[in-house]
Amino acid sequence: MSVLVGKQAPDFTAVAVQEDRVIDQYKLSSLKGKHVVLFFYPLDFTFVCPTELHAFAEKQAEFTKRGVEVVAVSVDSHFSHLAWLRTPKLKGGIEGVKYPIVSDINKTISRDYDVLVEGRGIAYRGLFLIDKQGIVRHQVVNDLPLGRSVDEALRMVEALQFFEANGEVCPANWRKGEKSMKASQKGLEEFFGK
Repeated sequence: MSVLVGKQAPDFTAVAVQEDRVIDQYKLSSLKGKHVVLFFYPLDFTFVCPTELHAFAEKQAEFTKRGVEVVAVSVDSHFSHLAWLRTPKLKGGIEGVKYPIVSDINKTISRDYDVLVEGRGIAYRGLFLIDKQGIVRHQVVNDLPLGRSVDEALRMVEALQFFEANGEVCPANWRKGEKSMKASQKGLEEFFGK
């Protein structure tokens, strides 16, 4: 498993769907200058996956308020994504999800982010927080049956943005408004490369 933290997020150009629209040339690099939560899920029309996509949709306003773009990726085709988006929630669909869902039908994006389950052709539940310069600042990868915490993703966004704005580091379980830790500029540069 590769650790991408501190490295440039692998760029990609792929077909994506957003609501009822197909985007033929969706580029991650087009989001440079914004924070991005890029998350992978195994397959459309499965069990845990719709709970995660709905959970991100329910918090999308919170991400948007913080200037964060949410982008989902799976190995399904854009046709499957469209069908899933058109399926009501009560029937296992994700109707109402508004953020882009990228088709990684060739599995190159999943491979570049090192979340591809070799031999199965699907992705683990990887999540990558990317800063405005396109650098991965946080990553977490869950096994297939383990849904992730959208609240934790939001907390990590707040911690990153607090660090960027104040140069102060955030201790364990830090929440917005809680005490942070000051570090000298020299200490920050030596330890964090900032």
